[in-house]
Amino acid sequence: MSAFASFASRPSRPQPANSGRRVWRWVLLGLLALVAAFLLFSQLWTDWLWFRSLEMSSVYTTRLGTSIMLFFVFGLIMAAIVGFNAWLALRLRPKVRSRSESVMVARSRELIERRTWVAVAVPAAVTGVIAGLAAASQTWVYLAWRHGTSFGVADPWTGLDASFYVFDYPWLRFLASFLLTALVIATLMALALHFVVGALSSMTPRVLTGQGPVRPLASPFSPGAQTHLSILFALLLVVWAAQQLLDRYGYSIGGGGMFTGMGYTDHHARTTAKLIMVVIALLCAALFAINAKVRRWSLAGLSIVVMLVTSLVISGLYPAGLQQFVVRPSEQDREQPYIRANLEATRLAYSLDQVDIEEGYTAQTDVSAGQLKADAAALPAIRLMDPSMIGPTFEHLQQVRGYYSFPTVLDVDRYLIDAKTTDIVLAAREVDVNKISDQSWNNLHTVYTHGYGLVAAMGNQAQISGEPVWAAGGIPPTGPLPEHEPRIYFGELATQYVVVGAPEGTEPVEFDQPTGTQGDATKNTYNGKGGVAIGNPITRLSYAARFGDINLLLSNRVNSESKILYDRQPIQRVSQVAPWLTWDKDTYPAVVDGRVVWIVDGYTTTANFPNSQRTDLRTATSDAVSDQMRLQQERPINYIRNSVKGVVDALDGTVTLYAWDEDEPVLQTWMKVFPDVMESKSSIPAELLQHLRYPQDLFKVQRNMLTRYHTTNPLTWVQGSDVWEVPDDPVKAGGKEPPYYLSIKWPNDPEPIYSQTATFVPSGRQNLRAYMAVNADATSENYGRIRILQMDDTNQIAGPGQTMNAITTDPVVAERLRPFLNQGSATAMYGNLMTLPLGGGLLYVLPIYTERQVGTAGYPALQFVAVRFGEHVGIGETLQEALDTVFGGDSGAETDEETDTDPDADPDTDPPSDVDAEISRLLGEADASFTAADEALKAGDLATYQKHIADARAKVAAAIELQKQR
Repeated sequence: MSAFASFASRPSRPQPANSGRRVWRWVLLGLLALVAAFLLFSQLWTDWLWFRSLEMSSVYTTRLGTSIMLFFVFGLIMAAIVGFNAWLALRLRPKVRSRSESVMVARSRELIERRTWVAVAVPAAVTGVIAGLAAASQTWVYLAWRHGTSFGVADPWTGLDASFYVFDYPWLRFLASFLLTALVIATLMALALHFVVGALSSMTPRVLTGQGPVRPLASPFSPGAQTHLSILFALLLVVWAAQQLLDRYGYSIGGGGMFTGMGYTDHHARTTAKLIMVVIALLCAALFAINAKVRRWSLAGLSIVVMLVTSLVISGLYPAGLQQFVVRPSEQDREQPYIRANLEATRLAYSLDQVDIEEGYTAQTDVSAGQLKADAAALPAIRLMDPSMIGPTFEHLQQVRGYYSFPTVLDVDRYLIDAKTTDIVLAAREVDVNKISDQSWNNLHTVYTHGYGLVAAMGNQAQISGEPVWAAGGIPPTGPLPEHEPRIYFGELATQYVVVGAPEGTEPVEFDQPTGTQGDATKNTYNGKGGVAIGNPITRLSYAARFGDINLLLSNRVNSESKILYDRQPIQRVSQVAPWLTWDKDTYPAVVDGRVVWIVDGYTTTANFPNSQRTDLRTATSDAVSDQMRLQQERPINYIRNSVKGVVDALDGTVTLYAWDEDEPVLQTWMKVFPDVMESKSSIPAELLQHLRYPQDLFKVQRNMLTRYHTTNPLTWVQGSDVWEVPDDPVKAGGKEPPYYLSIKWPNDPEPIYSQTATFVPSGRQNLRAYMAVNADATSENYGRIRILQMDDTNQIAGPGQTMNAITTDPVVAERLRPFLNQGSATAMYGNLMTLPLGGGLLYVLPIYTERQVGTAGYPALQFVAVRFGEHVGIGETLQEALDTVFGGDSGAETDEETDTDPDADPDTDPPSDVDAEISRLLGEADASFTAADEALKAGDLATYQKHIADARAKVAAAIELQKQR
C-alpha cells in the first residue's frame, strides 16, 4: 500500500463541536467593531464638514486635537502608574509561600503567574481609558489654563490675581485629584496582588531554619511588599498635602457661609488648619518613607492616627467653636472687612460698580393740566403692543397658512420709519413641522424647508379695530420696514434637517410662498452658500448613519447638487461655534443690509471670581413670560460680561462673532486659543449696530444682584435693613415682573433713550422702592449705563401690584370693562404694566385687550389704555384719551397715535341730509366687508382679506365721523 493510501485510510481527527460557533462569534464581534468604528467616523467626519461649511474648522480641530492629546497623555500616565505598580508587586512576590492559604487565593495566584501580562495590562488599560476620558472632558479647563489672561484684580486675602482662581485653580485641582486617584488605584492594586502572591500574611511562613520554632516577623508584609507599599503611602500623603495646600485658596471662592468668599473663620482658622495639615501630612510621608527601610509599621500607623485626630480638632472642632463663640456674638464687627471685600468683588464682577443711584428721589403724585409738556417727546414712544400678548394676533392675521407659526413671545426692536426711530414688535414667519398635515419624509425634509418674511407691528399704534398697525406683513412682505430677502432657512422653529439644492434645470420642489386660494404655491430651489454638500456617496452614507435615516440613501430628492442643512436654530449654531460662551436665550431677528439675521448675545462667565457672590443663572433670569425655549440652564456664576455679539444669517446660516468687550480677560483668553474666530468691534456694520441692544439675561442677573448689592455699606448689607425685591408680575401669576424694552425719557434728559427697565419693591412690601433703567441703544456713547431712582422714604409710591389693584378696582375702569368681564362674547385681558418716569413722577401705563370667546377665531385686540399717576386713574380707547383724563383734560402733549392707516380711507366730511340712513348704509357695507374678509382669511387669501378689512375700516371710520357731526 502506498504511503498516500496509508495516510488516507487513517481516521480523520474529530473537530470540537463548538469550533464553528467560535468562528461566528469572532465574525460577529468583528462586524460590531466595524459598525462602531464607522459610526464614530461618521460623527467625526460630519462634524468637521459642518464646521468647515461655516469656515470655523479651527474650532473643531483645536478642540478635537486637544481632547485627543489629553486622552493619551493622561491615559498613558494612569496606565503607567497602575501598570508599573502591578508589575512591581508581581516582581516582588516571595519565593516561599504559606501552605495555609485558601484554595481561592492559590488558584488566583496560579492564574496570575501563568498570565502575568494580563494581570498587568488589563487593569492598566482599563484605568488608562477611564482616566483618558476624564482628562478629555477637561479640554476647556486646560485651554483656559494654558492661555489665561490677567484680570489686574488681586484677592485681598492672598494677593493672587483673579486669573489664578478663574484659570489656574480648576486645572491644578484636576491635576491633584488625578494624581491622588491614580495613586489610590495603584495602592489598592498593589495590596490585592501582594495578598494573592503571598506577600501579605499575618504570620511568617513555616520555613525550616534549623532547630527550634518559627519566629514571627515584625511585619505582616514581606520585605519587598513593605518597601513598595510604604513608598506608595508616602506618595499618597505628599499629593494629599498638595491638595490641602490648594484648598487654602478655595475659601476665596467658597460659599459655605452667609456670602461667597473668605470669612472670618476661614481666614483665622481654616486656612491655618490647612497649612498645619500640609506639614503633618509631609511628616507622615517622611515616616512612611523611613518605614520602607526600617520596616516598622507602628510609628507610621501612629502618625496616621495623629493626623486624623489633629484634622478633626483643627479642621472641624476649632473652626466650629470659633464661629459659634467668637464670631456669632459679634458677627457684624468680625465679618465687616470680609463683607466689604464681598461687596466690592460682587459689584465689580457683575458691573454694578458703575451704577448711578439717585437716592431720595421725590416723585410727584399731584396732577395738573399740561403736566407732561416737558416730556412730550417721550409720549409717542410708549409701546402699547405687548410682545407677550399679541402672538395669537400675529398667528390669526399673518399666519396665511396653517403650517406657518410665530413664537409665543415676540421681540422688540427699533427701525427708522418716516424719519423717526420707532419701537417695533416683530417676529419671523417660520414653518412649524408639527402643523404639516402630511408628515411624509419628502414634505418634512425637502418641501417645507423654510419660512417666509418678517412680520412687524408698530409698537405705539393701533387701528380702530384694535389690531396692530403693520410695519411689515403679508406674502410677499409689504410695509415701511426695509425690504429684505424673505426666505428663512435658519430660525427658532427650524428643528429638523432639510435637504436642498438641485442640478440646473431641475423643477423646484421647495414650497416657497402660497398664491391664490386653492393651496397653490410657487416653488423654489435653495441658492444660498450654507449647508454641507452630500453629493458624495461616502458623505451621504455618513449623514444617513448620523441621523439614522436610510432615506438619505434611497430618496431621489437627494442628488449630486444636494446640500443638507441641520442645526438650524441660531442658538444651536453659536453654541457649537463658541461653546466656551454662555448665550442669551432671547434670540431676535433684524433686517440688516436687506437680509434677515438673528442676533444673539454671548457672555463670558465664571463661578470662580474671588469673593464675588454666586447666583444661579437660571433662577436669576426667570420671570413670568419666560418659556422653556428662553430658560437658561442651571449654572452657578459669580462673574458675567456681555463680551460677544453673535449674528446668524437666516438664509445661509453664516455665523459671525464680534468681540464686543475686547478688553475682557476671559474673552482675551479664548481669543488666544481661537485667534481666527472673533471679528473686531470696529468691523460691526453701521446698520447692524442700530439693532444691537443691551441683553436681557444680563440685565436680569444684574437686577437680581442689585436687590442686595445696591448698597456699599457692610452694616446695611448684613443687617438686611434695605433689601429690595423684584415684584411679582401683577398681570401673570407665578413669576416675577419681566423687564421691558421701552424708549423712556429720564428726568432732566433732553431726549428719550431706548432702554430696558425694571422696578423694585422693599422686601416683604408692595410699594415702589426703586426704578431701574439701562441705556440699551448700542449706538449711544452711554450704552450700558445703569441708572436707578431710589424713592424717598417719606413719600410712598405705589408699586406695580398696588397699581394693578387700583386700576382694576377703579369705578370708571370697572364700568368700561364690565361688558368684557361678565361672560360676554368677548373677554378683557391685561397687557404689560409699564412704568415710566414722566411728569416729575412715575406714570403707569396698562394696555387692555379684548378677545372674542365664540369659536376659535378670536385673538387679542387693543381696546383700552389705562394709566395711573399718583392716586389718579384714567382709562380711554387711546393713550391720549387716558392721559387727558388723568391730567385735568389736557396732558400737555400728543401721543401721535394712529388709529387708521388705510390710505384708501376717505370719510366724507360733509354730513348727508339723511344722517341716520347714511350711517346705517356705511355700517351695513362695513359688516359685509368684514364677512367677506373672514371668508378670504379662511381660504388663506391674505391679499383679499386685507383689502376687505381696509374697506370695512374706512366705512366704520366714516360712520363714526358722521355720528360726531350730529
